[in-house]
Amino acid sequence: MSVNGQAALQPQGAMRSQTGWADVRPGVWLCGGLVMVFLLLFFVLPVARVFVTAFLDIDNSLTLGHFSAFFSQDLMRESFMNSLYVALMSAFFAALIAVPLAYFTVRFDFRGALVIQTLGVLPLIMPPFVGAVALQLIFGRSGTLNLLLNDAFGFTLPIMEGLKGVIFVESIHYFPFILMNLTVALRNIDGAMEEAAMNLGCKGWRLFWRVIFPLGLPGFVAGASLVFVKVFDDLGTPLVMGQTNMLAPQAYLRITQVGLEDPMGYVISVLMIVFSIGAMFLSARALNGRDFSTLQKGGASIQRRQLSPLESVLAYLWIGVILLITLSPHLGVLLLSFAKVWSFSPLPDAYTLEHYATVFEDASGMIQNTLIYCGLAAGLDVLLGVTIAYLILRTNLPARQWLDWIASASLAVPGIVLAIGFLRMFKGVTVPSTDVLLTSTWVAIMLAYAVRRLPYALRSCMAALQQVHISLEEAAESVGANKMRSIRRVLVPLMMGGILAGFVTSFITAAVELSATIMLVSADSQAPMSYGIYLYMQSVAGRGPGAALGVLAILVVAVGTYLSHRVVERAASRLTPSKEHSS
Repeated sequence: MSVNGQAALQPQGAMRSQTGWADVRPGVWLCGGLVMVFLLLFFVLPVARVFVTAFLDIDNSLTLGHFSAFFSQDLMRESFMNSLYVALMSAFFAALIAVPLAYFTVRFDFRGALVIQTLGVLPLIMPPFVGAVALQLIFGRSGTLNLLLNDAFGFTLPIMEGLKGVIFVESIHYFPFILMNLTVALRNIDGAMEEAAMNLGCKGWRLFWRVIFPLGLPGFVAGASLVFVKVFDDLGTPLVMGQTNMLAPQAYLRITQVGLEDPMGYVISVLMIVFSIGAMFLSARALNGRDFSTLQKGGASIQRRQLSPLESVLAYLWIGVILLITLSPHLGVLLLSFAKVWSFSPLPDAYTLEHYATVFEDASGMIQNTLIYCGLAAGLDVLLGVTIAYLILRTNLPARQWLDWIASASLAVPGIVLAIGFLRMFKGVTVPSTDVLLTSTWVAIMLAYAVRRLPYALRSCMAALQQVHISLEEAAESVGANKMRSIRRVLVPLMMGGILAGFVTSFITAAVELSATIMLVSADSQAPMSYGIYLYMQSVAGRGPGAALGVLAILVVAVGTYLSHRVVERAASRLTPSKEHSS
């Protein structure tokens, strides 16, 4: 079967290499052109406009004066160094949390390993700025922990003060990126490598540091670079915690308070993009030329070792403490959503359902807006993802790989930068037949969501299409189906698992987007849940309803995450041959 499959693929590859531009069907040119127009209009040109504006003087002449002015101001230099410091330290502490969790659950055999890994991913389903408020109530100066420590021992821990608090929140929220990537990398290590090292006397910490961790380094570097980029670009957490002396808050304040013509906002945007792309590039460059591949014999991974009773107790205690800390934002938000009074006390003094009643009465429009914006954005992402995947894998469209590169590049562009690009690019542009500015409508918010989340849907669609053999389309066409009919009746149904997974992933990640939202919302009637949570959290009186709205947002994301996993599992089960069929 594999020989026939290879034979079927080889003529197609040879045919592609020999065909020219004139052999590309008009429909392929049309689809490729429409996708490129969308990417240029709503991603490339807005971001390019931000770059160009940062280098233009007041008379539109090229200049580097804005950058020299940036680094000559104490506040800007401080903001730059603070953002770099917070991103690096957050990646470091996230690694301290994630590496032991990944190693313990992969290396040792004890009950609950899968549950621990699942719980370790839960922080990602909560917006970090929501978790910041909850962590202030638990670990803040007058929070639960410090009140108990002061009563019992007479001292407090300044965990949530200043930049330390931002690092603490970001580390807890983003460590699952390292956990997930490193866990997969450790599972793929050939057990023979570990056995060979142990036969030579390498054991314990030396075995981990010299053999196991280096072989899992690609997963660790991939996760750590994502943590750095996410923290470096985060806007909501520093704003909620009052730390405006960082790059993202300064970009937001300069554009909203000084105006779109202020060059500092564009200089900050350029620096954020450069450092985000630089972090991704360096993470790939750091591993370039190094071989991490192993020869798996019979699919054996590193051996799971049995823990002694004492080791099991110590491991469970340590993991329990880590999970208690990392899941404390969820517990804090839940308690706050029911708290009638929670001030200078370890736990709320009284409980109520009034906050949820307030949310359903005053913020029902926000919930509806979230479903509309994220649903349309995810649908557009899936449409673009399927189209780009088909153009890359099934056509000989010239330069088709550029579509993948451009669409994936939005991962490295902060939401606030894209929003600033929208405001600059479409300044003065009105909706046809009206006097309404495009940037003051909900359409701009939806498009920003779609552009920012396109890489998630694209990767799912690419993976799904790669699992559908081209011979299935050829069989449909051989019995009379045209190209569009074979795509609609054969290809799309077979890709449905990946399509639905991409839709759900785009939806749930867009539901907690704040950076682009906070720049593009021009009226409260347009506000989605993420913006509503931010507004509520700005005052002490509104933190209860804000927490209730945050709980609802978490439920939406959690349900979406669960559905995406179920969809992927069902798609995988359909693609896996049964024992009867294989025999």
